Amino acid sequence: MKLEGNCQTTAMGIMPHTDVNKALNLALSLDIPYWPQLPKVNFFEDMYAQVSEHFPGIILEPEKREVSFSLDRFYEDLEEFLQRYDDEKYFRLSPDYSVVFHRFLEEDLSSYKYIRGQSIGPVSYGLKILDENKKPMIYYEEVRQTVFDFVAKKLQAQLNEMSEAHPGAFVWVDEPGLEMIFMAITGYTSERAREDYRLFLEKFPGPTGVHLCGNPDWSFLLQMELDVLSLDVLARGHIFSRYTEEIRAFLDRGGIISWGITPTLTEEYEQENVQSMIDNLNGLWSSLGRSGVPRRQILKQAWLAPARCCLVNQDGEETVARSFRMLQEVADHFKRDL
Repeated sequence: MKLEGNCQTTAMGIMPHTDVNKALNLALSLDIPYWPQLPKVNFFEDMYAQVSEHFPGIILEPEKREVSFSLDRFYEDLEEFLQRYDDEKYFRLSPDYSVVFHRFLEEDLSSYKYIRGQSIGPVSYGLKILDENKKPMIYYEEVRQTVFDFVAKKLQAQLNEMSEAHPGAFVWVDEPGLEMIFMAITGYTSERAREDYRLFLEKFPGPTGVHLCGNPDWSFLLQMELDVLSLDVLARGHIFSRYTEEIRAFLDRGGIISWGITPTLTEEYEQENVQSMIDNLNGLWSSLGRSGVPRRQILKQAWLAPARCCLVNQDGEETVARSFRMLQEVADHFKRDL
């Protein structure tokens, strides 16, 4: 399946809602809807807890809202994991780990060209989850490959289940941790991650996509075999747009950039409007145009999205809902240029 851009709207999975129906309605208001991840509904809707179902060595403590890892338990659980490795049902998202996923698949999705799922990515998962000594599980040589294989299996199972509901289903991974591998403090280097990720993408089902709100070395991702790169250009666009050669090559390979532009943080939202968002994108795209990246190519291979997820606003989901409405107006403006 080759994905089309054309300034279609989508968003990252995490949302601040406590009402499942409201979250679903908002996600379904976009051109490319997705199933929301709602950590405020319950612990298991959190993306780190959600992917942990059946991962060997994982310890879940819902009352503390904590996910941790034990190397001893990893070896205890590994035999069952290996025995079930080819059993797709073992890797599916059960209703206990995502009520929202199953509710989404019950919706009438026939009017949409695409639908999207997501999972936390292997680098972020492996760096985030610590053992009793506060050591990230990705630092264990014997565990790291299992993390990458496991996430690929979860993605395949999720995509297959979504494809039963819609022929235009695809998935992407959320990788906030990729920003960390370019810092000196991490024991997991960008060189090691590059090779691990190359192999991971070979197992990635369907179109390959990565979303992150941070600020990595963008050439790392732009030079990967990705079909979709989703980022926060409201905060990072002035940096991202400097990678002109890599962006040109990425687009020439047919890649889609999801430009996260409308603010979801209340303080930011109150300082912006539809015209300022249009001007912001025009400025980024004009800069790329001066470096030889055609504006029409950018538009044809663009999606538009809110800048980032936001769980901290005092008004709960209200600013996020306003951001989605602003997004539609911004997208409508640029669709007229196609």
